[in-house]
Amino acid sequence: MINAIIIDDEINAIKTLSNDLAKYCPDVHIIQKCKSAKDGLKAIKQLKPDLVFLDINMPWMSGIELLEVIEDITFDVIFTTAHDQYAVKAFKLSVTDYLLKPIDHQELIIAVEKVSTKKKHLSREQLVQLRNNMDTNTPLLRVGIPTPEGIDFISLQDILYCEAQSNYTYIHLTDDKHLISARTLKEFDQLLANDHFCRIHQSFLINLNHLKKYYRGDGGYVVMANQASLNVSRSKKEELLRKIKM
Repeated sequence: MINAIIIDDEINAIKTLSNDLAKYCPDVHIIQKCKSAKDGLKAIKQLKPDLVFLDINMPWMSGIELLEVIEDITFDVIFTTAHDQYAVKAFKLSVTDYLLKPIDHQELIIAVEKVSTKKKHLSREQLVQLRNNMDTNTPLLRVGIPTPEGIDFISLQDILYCEAQSNYTYIHLTDDKHLISARTLKEFDQLLANDHFCRIHQSFLINLNHLKKYYRGDGGYVVMANQASLNVSRSKKEELLRKIKM
């Protein structure tokens, strides 16, 4: 049995989530429903839950600010948030569990199952990363890559290029090392979609800051700072030329 607390300033959201948990996640036992971050903070300290469903945007104190005042996070967290494309990117980059409102019951089931199987709670580093990523005025600086040992946080500037390998992505780094992620290249393309990254091929997403040379041709190819030669597909050529302003 997972003892859980729901913290949300919207009463209807609490009712809906409670009903869905009772119907689809019977192993989750709700021990407290809190209508404010202040009440939620008190409940966490007193009841010591296994899991907290935490709304991000609340008056007085946000969900992230609530976690920042807790010295030791000994429980799992599933954030709930209204649909916002930037917020979703922030959650994914910090490898944080989240649910979009209105919450889909299948996604709820999956999120709860992930809580049951993962070995580590939300780390202080993940929390800091999430706050940075949520700040739209701050450029995204790092991305969290889940590994069998935990999570590797790498600077975006250290990524040379990402390469699709079946359903995995190889992330080639400037120190000649690479990481393997279970995320697809399409997901990385969506996460890193800015002026510094460009999808040049079905198999390659490159960091333009490490582009050494582009050779013209049908699609052409690029040479990266580590001397790797990567093909450019005809369908991606125009986008690449636009971004490098040729």
